[in-house]
Amino acid sequence: MSRFDGKIAFITGVARGQGRAHAVRLAREGARIVGVDIAGPLPGVPYESATLADLDETRRLVEAEGGKAHLVQGDVRDLEVLKEVAQEGVARFGGLDVVVANAGICIPETWEEISPTSFRDTLDINVTGTWNTVTATAPHLIERGGGSIILISSLAGVKMQPFMVHYTTSKHAVTGMARAFAAELGRHNIRVNSVHPGAVNTPMGSGSMRERIAETAATNPKLASMTTPFLEKYMAEPEEIADMVAFLASADSTFVTGQHLGVDGGAQYF
Repeated sequence: MSRFDGKIAFITGVARGQGRAHAVRLAREGARIVGVDIAGPLPGVPYESATLADLDETRRLVEAEGGKAHLVQGDVRDLEVLKEVAQEGVARFGGLDVVVANAGICIPETWEEISPTSFRDTLDINVTGTWNTVTATAPHLIERGGGSIILISSLAGVKMQPFMVHYTTSKHAVTGMARAFAAELGRHNIRVNSVHPGAVNTPMGSGSMRERIAETAATNPKLASMTTPFLEKYMAEPEEIADMVAFLASADSTFVTGQHLGVDGGAQYF
């Protein structure tokens, strides 16, 4: 018997990258997947946005693992959409057990480059979108008698990310949110933890993202090495983050809650 047989997981930002890796990893061990992704243009980001074709590919990969998926185009900034998709997933599969709030954006900008629009978009997606995800799904976990909620924060949520005041602010908020939800949802046997990746090999590094990082780093070079890992490789593969998510989603972590767990090669301590 696999660890997630009979379990249903709700994942945001599921079309590609880390979200896709989480979906495939959980499906491999028996979970059915309910997912949401904007699958369209993201505001102000320098990397390529996910597409409906990406969302379809995630569905194909989940089904290739023998799983079933209900994947919907939707924006985490819209609470009503998330409630609707969660309810659809419950109606189709019978409930919810695991929630992975993964959706987020990252825009490298020095402090004086950040506009009110850029700051607002980052907070709306990364913070309000995460709150919306938990708010829309937690009642279904309560009905099941418990479950696991995993918020994807960042190295920037326990240390900081140079040249990303808005991103660092948002990810620190997610870290605090995990602890706050863990406290209040504990009485329902719901565990809430945050995961903190460093650099990850995903499409977030596409487009002009790397050039933009280099440009911002050049404004204050002594900060550029702050997120260097101890290990020899610089970035994780998305599947390595998914391994941590699977641990937190499983019965292997039944007394783990309110924690922030880094998957960053030690970079938060550099």
